[in-house]
Amino acid sequence: MKLLLTSGGVTNPSIRERLVSLLGKPVEESAALCIPSAEWGHPWCTPQSAWRFVSGLAPGGEPSSPMVDLGWKSVGLLELTALPSIGRERWEPWVRAADVLLVDGGDATYLCHWLRESGLAELLPSLDDTVWVGVSAGSMVMTPRIGEDFVSWSGTTDGDRTLGVVDFSIFPHLNHPDMAWNVMANAEKWAAEVGGPAYAIDEQTAIAVVDGTAEVVSEGTWKAFS
Repeated sequence: MKLLLTSGGVTNPSIRERLVSLLGKPVEESAALCIPSAEWGHPWCTPQSAWRFVSGLAPGGEPSSPMVDLGWKSVGLLELTALPSIGRERWEPWVRAADVLLVDGGDATYLCHWLRESGLAELLPSLDDTVWVGVSAGSMVMTPRIGEDFVSWSGTTDGDRTLGVVDFSIFPHLNHPDMAWNVMANAEKWAAEVGGPAYAIDEQTAIAVVDGTAEVVSEGTWKAFS
């Protein structure tokens, strides 16, 4: 699986260009599945915020999410919490037919739980040509740890630990105007607490991972912590 780990989605031409290179074909020729499941684990998220992600539209019909509304050949919805009740033989072909999985933010530990519970986490290593595009928690879930400050779901039994597909952690939404805590000084403290390699990234930055090699793609601000 190829990864494009973002803070705010496909927000600029550089990130979109890297997405197309990972897909190996234009967005307009690619089939997408969007996964909103992480939303349900975070107290800031609502049915309205989930709809904004799924529809790509803000109230009033203006574009909202630079993920679902990129011009895909087709877009479907994959709700992880429903998968255990319908059987893998039904949903696995949907996943294998998709060129890209668009994974929303929310709570990364909740998302991690349902990736495992649904069986999708087990399937991911076999999806060699599929691209995973994460936003916020949808990116953080691929890391070994997210840091206690980013855990909001009380049901986690693994603390701040997530899938560990990559060997680095991510501090998202750096310098976001609506998130006063997400400044570089706090990112540095967070990095010291999680240990290991880590990145702080803003909304104009993504990390592409292919065959275990990470590459930062940015038109904004980011910092690597070793």
